[in-house]
Amino acid sequence: MRSRIWLAWSSGKDSAWALHRLRQSGEYEVVGLLVTLSRPFRRVSMHGVREEVLELQAAAAGLPLIKVWLPYPCPNEAYEAAMREALEQAEASGITGVAFGDLFLQDVRQYREEQMRRTRLRPLFPLWQEGTAGLAREMVRTGLRAYVVCVNPARMDRRFAGACFDEALLAQLPDGVDPCGERGEFHTLVVDGPMFRHPVNVRRGETVERDGFVFTDFLPAERMEA
Repeated sequence: MRSRIWLAWSSGKDSAWALHRLRQSGEYEVVGLLVTLSRPFRRVSMHGVREEVLELQAAAAGLPLIKVWLPYPCPNEAYEAAMREALEQAEASGITGVAFGDLFLQDVRQYREEQMRRTRLRPLFPLWQEGTAGLAREMVRTGLRAYVVCVNPARMDRRFAGACFDEALLAQLPDGVDPCGERGEFHTLVVDGPMFRHPVNVRRGETVERDGFVFTDFLPAERMEA
């Protein structure tokens, strides 16, 4: 019998690819996507993706969203309290583990493991220590489609905000920028791939600079600008 787990969902390519790998393994049954959102903005933390676009992703993946609401600004104590409540909910519903799309940042992994050490849940890292150059190209080659929704302008040019995550983008990345953005250079929004039943139809909105980052908004294709 497969272990029932949740997957920490960022809306981006790494968590999406982790879902694909977990399903391929046959060892786990992913039964929910755990996502943190800013309550005032109703957007994914760091990625800035709208709640309604998240809902479209979840429908395409055939999975429910487990939403963890965070204040803004969010002190670490508030984040940990909200996550602790979510993990308690997971345990109570028979979940045995939570998977993450982290690749090689050891301090991030240790932090997640420390959070979950207080529970009976097992932390899982299906992409851990994969070479990011090869992984990024495998994603593109296998049909993953994504857009860059957040850029750290201290690490790469803001012109990449809103760009397609594809071979052309990978070829243009400056030296020192990780192809998967693992050091926080950029974040993505996945709209299609082998982890989805159908594409997520979005259209590009405005690009703004906020809190030192450049964000490009994406809206459901049928929605008009607010």
